[in-house]
Amino acid sequence: MKPKVFVSRPIPDQGLDLVKESCDGEIWEGELPPPRDVLLSKVKDIEGILCLLTERVDAELLDSAPNLKVVSNMAVGFDNIDVAECTKRGIPVGNTPGVLTDTTADLAWALLMVGARRIVEGMDYVRAGKWKSWGPMLLLGQDVYGATLGIIGLGRIGAAVAKRARGFDMRILYYDVRRRKDLEAEWGLEYVDLDALLRESDFVTIHTILSPETHHLMGEREFQLMKETAILVNAARGPIVDPEALYEALKEGQIAYAALDVTEPEPINMDNPLLELDNIIIVPHIGSASYATRDKMAEMAARNLIAGLKGERLPNCVNPEVYGE
Repeated sequence: MKPKVFVSRPIPDQGLDLVKESCDGEIWEGELPPPRDVLLSKVKDIEGILCLLTERVDAELLDSAPNLKVVSNMAVGFDNIDVAECTKRGIPVGNTPGVLTDTTADLAWALLMVGARRIVEGMDYVRAGKWKSWGPMLLLGQDVYGATLGIIGLGRIGAAVAKRARGFDMRILYYDVRRRKDLEAEWGLEYVDLDALLRESDFVTIHTILSPETHHLMGEREFQLMKETAILVNAARGPIVDPEALYEALKEGQIAYAALDVTEPEPINMDNPLLELDNIIIVPHIGSASYATRDKMAEMAARNLIAGLKGERLPNCVNPEVYGE
């Protein structure tokens, strides 16, 4: 008999076909995530779950799934999962690192360029019929080439963004809890504290993990440190930025622009005052949204799930302690 699993949303066939071949899988077919009460009912008899960032895997869910052997998250981040609780119960947790690095870095760079050159405002200007002539003061933006880029979090994605910045001959600053002297030497990066990064950068891009230490890392004090011409990019996690402080900073001209792939809450509420501002763009968490990358993520998530069901080591495990390490 095949092990019973629950897949919390339709995923690309590269992963889904693997799940169907090896498992008795129930796939939630809705466009939106399963409601919490439905999710808890669906996991009662399962041995494995393949979930997304939208599903909270906590003690309550684990209590509802006494036969659970593996949690596979189709994402590189796993702040939706109580990893410590899973570890305590001997349940390995899988994720999909590496494969989405360049795709997400591309999206972060696209947000930076769109904000710098006011692309969305330009489109709105044309569509509104306002384009009557070329004008020397029309929609002036910020130069990217030769500017200073500040990267908060120099993990895989942050490093990929830094690599792209070299082509624009930028001065590249970074702040991270771990210093990367190897990349400093190779790419000419400068390690600085967060305050110095915020004061000196023309563009600030966030690529750190969400943790209690980074929750609302960007708040009122931090925005006051930034240049009035600075542009903020967030392609990491929404709660790293205090949305109320961001609104005030944009409204009062403390910073020039923000470009977000993630928000707090997510999705953003339609009555959020950020949506009333002209100097911000928000896209719906599409950092990894390329065909090739999502295919690879689905396959990795499926292989993590299947390995856990077989009692084998997960190819990508975020809590190797479950194996006695």
